[in-house]
Amino acid sequence: MTVTEVPAATAPVPPLAARATAVGGSPVRDILAVTARPEVINFAGGLPAPGLFDREGIAAAYRAVLDEVPERALQYSTTEGEPTLRAALAARTTVRGLATEADGLVVTTGSQQALSLLATALIEPGDTVLVENPCYLAALQVFAFAGARIVPVPCDASGIDPEALDELVARERPKLLYTVPTFQNPTGRTLPADRRAAVAEVAARRGLWLIEDDPYGELRFEGERVPWLASYPGAEDRTALLGSFSKVLAPGLRLGWLRAPAALRRACAVAKQAADLHTPTVNQLATARYLADSDLDAHVARVAAVYGERRDAMLAGLADALPEGSRWGRPEGGMFLWVRLPEGYDATALLPAVVEHDVAYVPGAPFHAAEPDVATLRLCFVTQTPDEIAEGLRRLRAGLAG
Repeated sequence: MTVTEVPAATAPVPPLAARATAVGGSPVRDILAVTARPEVINFAGGLPAPGLFDREGIAAAYRAVLDEVPERALQYSTTEGEPTLRAALAARTTVRGLATEADGLVVTTGSQQALSLLATALIEPGDTVLVENPCYLAALQVFAFAGARIVPVPCDASGIDPEALDELVARERPKLLYTVPTFQNPTGRTLPADRRAAVAEVAARRGLWLIEDDPYGELRFEGERVPWLASYPGAEDRTALLGSFSKVLAPGLRLGWLRAPAALRRACAVAKQAADLHTPTVNQLATARYLADSDLDAHVARVAAVYGERRDAMLAGLADALPEGSRWGRPEGGMFLWVRLPEGYDATALLPAVVEHDVAYVPGAPFHAAEPDVATLRLCFVTQTPDEIAEGLRRLRAGLAG
């Protein structure tokens, strides 16, 4: 007689953490996946132009470190980052008006990781975080994952309204303010010097951490550079400044950095140890070698000149491409244009029809921490050539017309 064993009932696995299901994915990444066809002219992504990467200079730097110090380049490194790279970054920061020592920096795996480390070090579940309105999407994700209560600060065409910020801080008692004050993502606007001084004063008087994210600041086409928020009186002991090589050299390097007061910097280093031990050594050493052997400033100037031409090409065609009554800004640098369509238009609802015409943008609604403005959208102008931009705008006009 054969005895058939009945398998025991299998219990379900425990559920995912609530934050893993409560925080959605990036709408930008979702759109890029849908529009990956080569025939699509994609104004949706914040992608640097690959044809402008200094491939020869980067390749030479990698060859040099792999030929000369392979045992070091391929080995574990310190959590805070390679000393040669930190020294080079400190020197660049100091020259730009913010005295910085190499030990005052932590090298991160992209500035996005720096933002995550700061959230880990600063935010307890339920803490209030202030953000610009609208705000960089991935920052909203980071703060949501940390369990923060996210409150938008009233902004106008120049950015944060300091008086509204002061009232909001008094009422909401937030832990920190997150801002991209130069060529902001998604709007492209730049916070003027007088407002930066006022924001620093509010932070000092009210007791507030500042996170200043600056991935685009070197991509200036016109106008005068505005000093970092971290350099203003009152901000020195409470500002974490984030920088990145993604937009000025190549995003695939995944190299960013964090400058912060000592106690916060140490807390971020401990959080980084738990996350990835350290940023890849070979990438750090190759970038340090690139900075030593090549002229990054000259490279950035060439990139910015091309991007300025592409911004002008997009500005020249927008009036014909968009419905009458649309409004948009004119950024002095960066990568993005922010558009508001007339009342009654919904950029999210219109996107499928636009994509059918082989062009894409990012709807503006997800960039808002509170009530979304559904008539807004973001256009990236740096990835395509002026001719491609003109064709993309022609397609956009057809798609919006239905």
